[in-house]
Amino acid sequence: MSLLLKEIRGNPILWLLVFVPIVLIFARVRPEAHTLLFVLSILAIVPLATLLSSATESVATRTGDAVGGLLNATLGNLTELIIALAALSAGQYTLVKASVAGAIVANSLFMLGASFLLGGLKYHTQTFNRDSARLQTCLLFLATIAIMTPSAIADAESAGSPFTAQLSLGLSVLLIGTYALGLYFSLWTHREVFGSASHHEEGEATWPLGLALAVLAGVTILVALTSEVFVESVQEAAKTFGMTPAFVGFIVVALVGGAAEMASAFSGARKDRLDLSVGIALGSAAQIALFVAPVLVLLSYVIGPIPMDLRFWPGAVIMVLISTITAFLMTSTGRSAWFVGVFILMVYLVFAMTLYLLPPQAL
Repeated sequence: MSLLLKEIRGNPILWLLVFVPIVLIFARVRPEAHTLLFVLSILAIVPLATLLSSATESVATRTGDAVGGLLNATLGNLTELIIALAALSAGQYTLVKASVAGAIVANSLFMLGASFLLGGLKYHTQTFNRDSARLQTCLLFLATIAIMTPSAIADAESAGSPFTAQLSLGLSVLLIGTYALGLYFSLWTHREVFGSASHHEEGEATWPLGLALAVLAGVTILVALTSEVFVESVQEAAKTFGMTPAFVGFIVVALVGGAAEMASAFSGARKDRLDLSVGIALGSAAQIALFVAPVLVLLSYVIGPIPMDLRFWPGAVIMVLISTITAFLMTSTGRSAWFVGVFILMVYLVFAMTLYLLPPQAL
């Protein structure tokens, strides 16, 4: 615990942890103060993301960047899964699908691009394992195809079509199976192919494994609680700040929900551990597309008012497809520089600007 307290005292960002109990208390006593809760939840999530980043890096130094990236992506997506489950049980399927598509786009564009930019500003060029990146982008492309298929028949089928529901159910099982096989391939049968290409700084002080795992578990729970407050308040707060529903679902919720993963990815890039950064960004996007989204479809049969399908708004499908292609092209060489990050971020900003100006009826 002394190491944890020392970390908190030495990092001014972690002083914002005081807002964690504050936002949870205000959520109980003033649930109608949406704008206040919106601001407080962001102030609480930022230090939690920083703390989660430090714990994940400590685990990654012992397990390797490939496993470390998977661990961080899984814990980060657990938060998004909890949020989506709450919306799923309430039957808010539009919000669920918007957050899923937005998270895929944010991870494969914003997180990846910002990691390349931040790392490139410190190092002239950086290298990473392109085989690992290629595997993640190929898995992501497969998931995009699965999303496109039921969406392509939206005009020909009614919203409650049994065919669409059955197709989505079958595709969900296939995607989960493929994701499991991908993990077995990269972490077991061919793990030597997916080793780290970069070298992190030597002599870094790391936490004991027990402390790091305990912090990971505790912070993940706190992030889930504060993120739930954020999602409950963001819709009303968005009206105060003049944000459209499309922008809120695809951009704001995705960025705040993935803050913990982004902190780890950006920190890894600045320490020349780009394999960790790429693994978090693309691994998280692939996990959302191949695991989180299908699991939500399956769970909708249990906790949802009606079964959820994999049909997405056509604009969301196009953005996910373009994001996947962009990530594949920009990671195909296994090398990066700061302008590569700028290019990827520009694609994301094009989407963000479009969604910010998009009329609500366009959805």
